[in-house]
Amino acid sequence: MSNEQTLAQFEASTREWVKENFPTTLAGSAMGLEGEAEASTKADFEVWRQRLAEKGWGAPTWPVQYGGAGLSHPEAKIISQEMAKLGAFNPIPLLAGMGVTMVGPTILEYGTDDQKERHLKHIASGEVRWCLGLSEPGAGSDLASLSTKAIDNGDNFVVNGQKTWTSGADISQWCGALVRTDPNAKKRDGISFVMLPMGQAGVTTKPIKLISGASPFCDTFFDDARAEKADLLGDLNKGWSVVKRLLQHERQSQTQARSPGSGSKVSLQEKAKTYAGTDEKGALADADLRIRLANHLMDSHAHGLTVSRITAEAKGKVEVSAAASILKNSATKIAQAKNELTMEFMGTQGVGWEGSSFAESELSNVRDWLWGKAISIYGGSHEVQNNIISKNILGLPETTQKG
Repeated sequence: MSNEQTLAQFEASTREWVKENFPTTLAGSAMGLEGEAEASTKADFEVWRQRLAEKGWGAPTWPVQYGGAGLSHPEAKIISQEMAKLGAFNPIPLLAGMGVTMVGPTILEYGTDDQKERHLKHIASGEVRWCLGLSEPGAGSDLASLSTKAIDNGDNFVVNGQKTWTSGADISQWCGALVRTDPNAKKRDGISFVMLPMGQAGVTTKPIKLISGASPFCDTFFDDARAEKADLLGDLNKGWSVVKRLLQHERQSQTQARSPGSGSKVSLQEKAKTYAGTDEKGALADADLRIRLANHLMDSHAHGLTVSRITAEAKGKVEVSAAASILKNSATKIAQAKNELTMEFMGTQGVGWEGSSFAESELSNVRDWLWGKAISIYGGSHEVQNNIISKNILGLPETTQKG
């Protein structure tokens, strides 16, 4: 049987399974649903999470022994596509915070058998949420300048310092943190990657408000917090290699050109016609807007084809590399361009913050636009990606972050 036939059979079986198992009451609901008020909705959501976890589809490409389904990347893509057709979704990557996209893949590569056994199944099921303690008030793009320290204390490390922009820190159970374990080493040396529970007395968090009105970001404070030696990921003082790999996984997860509000069932071109008007032929009346919208849609389609081509060329085994920096920047450009175009053709209806003269979808628009500005910063800024591209792809000399 050819690979195409095998995938066709998998597609058919996936479609049937989703039809039989996805609670129709959740169709079209936003991912997450933690904020839903009705108990019945929360109950259906939990049933769906459990069914996905039992199937191993929370992290479908992970090994079965660690809570995944052992599937190929093409098969995982089919699952996402079939869910989308039926208004279904996979909430587990969101529930796990940084677990499925970043921490889990890095544990699979660098973790001990004990670490894999203790942590991965809970991530793949969406039962445990992870955050990452990387950036600090004095170490953002130049992450190697971090000052949070971990002192050897026998079976554990005592951690002191502050992390910032820690997404979901206030609702996470575990944190993967980059800490300095040898203060006398060069800037990129003497750094280790530790994993520690967030529920201990030595950890406190403070949410950071953003201009968009909603924010997952927090300041995180470690005051004599404990990280067990058994939860040191990778070798002592070799955490820079670990975090570089982790950030590659992050960029890989950000190569899809999504933006806040991208789950709308109404196409961008139909929305543009509604707000900007059409001519006698049914085309957008504004010729300049029509050309720019068409160019955006072509860029978006080309980006998607490139991601699919890279996946196909890797024969289903996606190799995370510096090329992810190119796709991350491309995805950023497309997502922000979409927000800008939407803001333009909606006119005054697209800038409302509150009031009965705006529909709910209109009120979310300006918040989506504001939030979208963060895309070119988080996961390594646009400029940081350009530095990676110049050094690791173009072979240009290192000019930044010496030491």
